[in-house]
Amino acid sequence: MEINRKQIMETFIRIMDHISDKEYQKRIWIRGEGPECDHFDETCCDFFGDGDSIIENYKDFGITDNQHHLLVKFRDEFRVFSNKNDWPPEFIETPE
Repeated sequence: MEINRKQIMETFIRIMDHISDKEYQKRIWIRGEGPECDHFDETCCDFFGDGDSIIENYKDFGITDNQHHLLVKFRDEFRVFSNKNDWPPEFIETPE
């Protein structure tokens, strides 16, 4: 079976969007308003599950060296953050 890299990247970009969208986080992770069903832990698992493979094989996904560098830096910082924080209401207003 052939890997659908386009679909994997679309999913990964959606995950990155959720990680960067504070209003989404408040609406879904904290208030549970939907229509999406998502949790911070699920987002972290999806990000690291897809992201580590993408980062390892970044050229196969059309990612430039500069983008790769930024992804590695973000992944490393997000790993530290997610290991220390697991309850969105406690961290949603922090600068991190």
